[in-house]
Amino acid sequence: MNGPHIVPPGPRDRLFAVLAVVLAVLLLPVAFVRHPGRARELACGWALGIRFPAEDLTGLTDGTKAAFTAARAEALWRHGQLIGLTSGYRDPLVQQRLFDQEVRRVGSPAAARMFVLPPAESRHVKGTALDVRPFEGARWLDEHGARYGLYRVYDNEWWHFEYHPDADLPPTTQEIRDAVQAR
Repeated sequence: MNGPHIVPPGPRDRLFAVLAVVLAVLLLPVAFVRHPGRARELACGWALGIRFPAEDLTGLTDGTKAAFTAARAEALWRHGQLIGLTSGYRDPLVQQRLFDQEVRRVGSPAAARMFVLPPAESRHVKGTALDVRPFEGARWLDEHGARYGLYRVYDNEWWHFEYHPDADLPPTTQEIRDAVQAR
């Protein structure tokens, strides 16, 4: 997951991660009262909602939303890693506008398709694509997301993941590393 525009985490990022974990721990008793079976996911969602207030899970399929919330809860509770959603579901008109802008920027539909697909082909329009942040969260999801049916499918987009619950997709980076180490 290399990319030309990746900024390494600074002290502020680490502070936000610690504060989000502390907040999730403090919110856990309230979440347990509200929904005992999903308390960890609920507390995680509340804490990350404060850290990433603009994210919107509306429009994601039920499976995509469940997979994403479970994966990021594990990332937070087990590894102290934050995963925020930059973009999920997109209305077809919004997706068309993004595609048209990219065509104007790069000069051709073929070149534009490297970063934006037309609405009929976009998994964002179907509610099964997620653009996540920060880079460390995307790296965690790249290594562990297959357990939840979440896969990074484009080499040129470290932030883009798709929900494929029964996918026969290539193994994740971590699965490849584990297989090599097991030999």
